[in-house]
Amino acid sequence: MKLDLQNIPRRKNLSKDDFLREYWKPKKPVVIEDLAESWPATRKWSFEYFREKAGEIIVPLYDGKPASGRQKSHGPAKRISFAEYIDILQQGPTDLRMFFFNLLQNCPELVNDFNYPDLGIKFFKKLPVLFVGGEGSKVVMHYDMDLANNFHFNFVGEKKVILYPPDQTGLLYKVPYSIVSMEIIDMDNPDFHKYPALSKAKGYETTLKHGDALYIPSQWWHFIKYEKASLSLTLRSLPRSPRKIAEVLNNLLFIRNYDNLMRKFKGQKWIDYKNAVAVKRTHRNAGIEN
Repeated sequence: MKLDLQNIPRRKNLSKDDFLREYWKPKKPVVIEDLAESWPATRKWSFEYFREKAGEIIVPLYDGKPASGRQKSHGPAKRISFAEYIDILQQGPTDLRMFFFNLLQNCPELVNDFNYPDLGIKFFKKLPVLFVGGEGSKVVMHYDMDLANNFHFNFVGEKKVILYPPDQTGLLYKVPYSIVSMEIIDMDNPDFHKYPALSKAKGYETTLKHGDALYIPSQWWHFIKYEKASLSLTLRSLPRSPRKIAEVLNNLLFIRNYDNLMRKFKGQKWIDYKNAVAVKRTHRNAGIEN
């Protein structure tokens, strides 16, 4: 048994009007193969380039181990220099990842290596961020807490991406008080005996290679596997509707803080409780007896 996934469309020479009509307004993903074709980043960005430009910067790294006990969610596994991290990436497979490396704060000169595409939308230009991962590392299925529309440009390596639209949330074992699926589930090789609802969910997949740009609509779930050590840039367009802004504030101010507070007081019992609720709710949604 496999996940029910269809290929994300791939386009070239996609006009602004066609993008808005075919993908932005209906909230559908697309890979635009030539969106970054003219950027200096497409020619210049490599691990050695970043070793030269940002090698001395200390970066937080995250691994694939789920938080347990009284650990806060999303805590870094270690902090080392970018150059040391690149050494690790080049030595072979590792689950260490770096995310939300803000270019504007850390390497402002590199902002000249790319531009904001003219797609008829407004980008949040204060947050151009890098995502880097080692071969074999994986990012748990989740959607972004700020509900941004993401444009994800891959420059080094290859990564597999699985997406699900918001209307499939009820089948994805969403954990209460979070924006993630159960961390124990490996979406690259899911256990359908334990998590049968996944077989009913309908999603999308693609593999991003050098120069590919993936549009991920707001609130879409995404799982990422780094097939090879990879470096990518994400440009974001933030939600503007009052309803979504209210949801973002709730995510940032209440849900995340409440979850960390409960982890602190209840430890592993809180995590086990949330996972049990995720299974019960999902199986109810899918018409599966627990």
